[in-house]
Amino acid sequence: MSTESKTISPRDNADILAQALPYIRKYHGKTMVIKYGGNAMTDPALQAAFAEDVVLLKLVGINPVVVHGGGPQIETALKRLGKQGQFIQGMRVTDAETMEVVEWVLAGEVQQDIVGLINQAGGKAVGLTGRDGGLIRARKLKLLDQKDPGIEHDVGQVGDIDQIDPAVVKALQDDQFIPVVSPIGFGEHNESYNINADVVAAKLATVLQAEKLLMLTNIPGVLDKSGELLPELTPRRIDELVQDGTISGGMLPKIAGALDAAKSGVNAVHIIDGRVPHSMLLEVLTDQPFGTMIRSH
Repeated sequence: MSTESKTISPRDNADILAQALPYIRKYHGKTMVIKYGGNAMTDPALQAAFAEDVVLLKLVGINPVVVHGGGPQIETALKRLGKQGQFIQGMRVTDAETMEVVEWVLAGEVQQDIVGLINQAGGKAVGLTGRDGGLIRARKLKLLDQKDPGIEHDVGQVGDIDQIDPAVVKALQDDQFIPVVSPIGFGEHNESYNINADVVAAKLATVLQAEKLLMLTNIPGVLDKSGELLPELTPRRIDELVQDGTISGGMLPKIAGALDAAKSGVNAVHIIDGRVPHSMLLEVLTDQPFGTMIRSH
């Protein structure tokens, strides 16, 4: 992609801003949950563009809530400790030592970087984990074997969501703060759980009755077998794509969470390319079709 800057005339600038007005009016006061991951989290220029987008959405009266991942950062930290990451069916095996690393990487390093970027861009971000305000209650994930459901894999402290209490998120929104959520839950004995960030974003969007769920990825959206973008997906089409292997691996929890959110009342779920600067603004404030939209029917 060319990074060459183009001069835009004042008239064109005014036209662009005017075209955003109907969308600003439509979404004013609405909540949008943003799953932040992929290249957008590791490229400095994309990090800055993301932070600017989040602040701009807040300033025009939209309520963004950021849920972030951090798989590559966790892998780097484990390697520094001489520990090799293990995966079963795409899930990171999380023993007690790995859980400690997950907590300090996600709730420390990654979360604070995002909070700092948003604050630097003029916003007021606050970092949260599932413990804060009792946000995410979780239980141990039961991972059944894909080929033989009679076999259950032990993946350690990987969690399934029991309940989300959004009170702390709503309180921060009301005070004009931007919540930044790390996907760590806690269990009935105060144990910590590592939870898939796509699942947390989808569940949080449902509980908050969000207008949109935006999932930033490293691809233009969901692609078919020939690499063509699928602009819209329904449950039936998703089943077909899972059956023929088009949707597999890390895309499975992302699509499952997106579909669950769409079925549970989130008005629009979009999988968009986080490698494109200001991709969120293209999706939210223009009429340009962007990425893949998941529909519940």
